[in-house]
Amino acid sequence: MDELKGDCANCFGLCCVALPFAKSADFAATKDAGTPCRNLLADHRCGIHDQLRQKGYPGCTVYDCFGAGQRVSQTVFRGVDWRTGERQKMFAVFPVVRQLHELLWYLAEARRLDPHDDLGAAYGEVERHTKADPDAILRLDVAEIRAKVNVLLLRTSERLRSSAKSYRGADLIGARLRNKNLSSADFRGAYLIGADLTNADLSRADMIGADLRGADLSGADLSTCLFLTQPQVNAARGNARTKLPAALSRPAHWTEVPARRR
Repeated sequence: MDELKGDCANCFGLCCVALPFAKSADFAATKDAGTPCRNLLADHRCGIHDQLRQKGYPGCTVYDCFGAGQRVSQTVFRGVDWRTGERQKMFAVFPVVRQLHELLWYLAEARRLDPHDDLGAAYGEVERHTKADPDAILRLDVAEIRAKVNVLLLRTSERLRSSAKSYRGADLIGARLRNKNLSSADFRGAYLIGADLTNADLSRADMIGADLRGADLSGADLSTCLFLTQPQVNAARGNARTKLPAALSRPAHWTEVPARRR
């Protein structure tokens, strides 16, 4: 799924320009949509890429475009960057394609886990949308596309999980779930912000849309989680004993040992 991973060398720094962010614990400064980040260089690269967390931009280390940046830069706008091309249209197209690429990532994962023709057809349809001309992309009803895809993802999830245990949309902020057997549970849209999941068994748990910001995954088994994404992992805390799916990377900030809870 390399085409669904961000390739900054083939992007025009779109996430650093098109998207807004507000001064907070995640960003050291406020930036309006369509305004280049103060750290963006002339070659579209980040000037503080290796020091984002130290410089007050941990939000940038969490973000992932799922490959939408290079798709918009090189396919939709044919290599013409925003400095010389249709900048406002490019900035409007990017977040739409990013949503479509996230759906493609889920569909690709579903096909890997439980291949069948419906998933392949849906993947092809969504992928065609990402290659359309800018005006066609801006006319898309992404909510409708997402709803259709979600039906297929739910079907896949239900086939693969052996448990009916559901925490869908649950408020589990700061919950103490360490050492819990949560295998095959449904955590779709659950709020797990700051939750203690130390040594928890999350095998085959459905994690679509679960908010894992600041969650402690030290020693947890997420190796066979369903639909766990890199941004979710990047937003959490973990250590060398945390087990991740093979398709995901261990975040650099996980080299820090999470504080022991009392």
